[in-house]
Amino acid sequence: MLETNEYTPVLKKLYEKSLILQSPNEFEPVFWFYFKDAIAHLDFTLCIQGYNIQSMRNIMNMEYMKWRIGEEKKDGRDRFPAFINWLKANHRETFDALPTLWREIYDTESPASYRSFRIAMDPAALKPLPVQFFTTCIDEFFDKGFLKSLYADASLGRLYQEFIGKSTTQD
Repeated sequence: MLETNEYTPVLKKLYEKSLILQSPNEFEPVFWFYFKDAIAHLDFTLCIQGYNIQSMRNIMNMEYMKWRIGEEKKDGRDRFPAFINWLKANHRETFDALPTLWREIYDTESPASYRSFRIAMDPAALKPLPVQFFTTCIDEFFDKGFLKSLYADASLGRLYQEFIGKSTTQD
């Protein structure tokens, strides 16, 4: 590891989070995949800021990121970006309450994306994302209200089922 820098305490904050009071096996499966995926992208981006690129942590992260490319196309997961944009158009308050990372990465009008698996809010920017961005993302993803919305029978889960129903009738 390189000398401790401002990113390593944020990694510690991420690693101290727990889903012990949740039942992830009852989350909407697509949401569970994209929740884990967003956390993996946060972890990857933080690790390349906080650790040597050849550290085992970064090497293992890169292996996961390569694996996930095929996984996001399975089991209806490829509909998730369209669902986020549908929320923006039809349920703006729900869209606005989503974690920043989901809103920015999947909104077709946002320049944000995953670039070589790292989070790039502005692909033209040369500076790393500020520490506060990561702290905010972690807080949003582990917010109790947001976690409760991920269950298949919860508010976001019901909207996803509505979206799936509408998108299959339009196919």
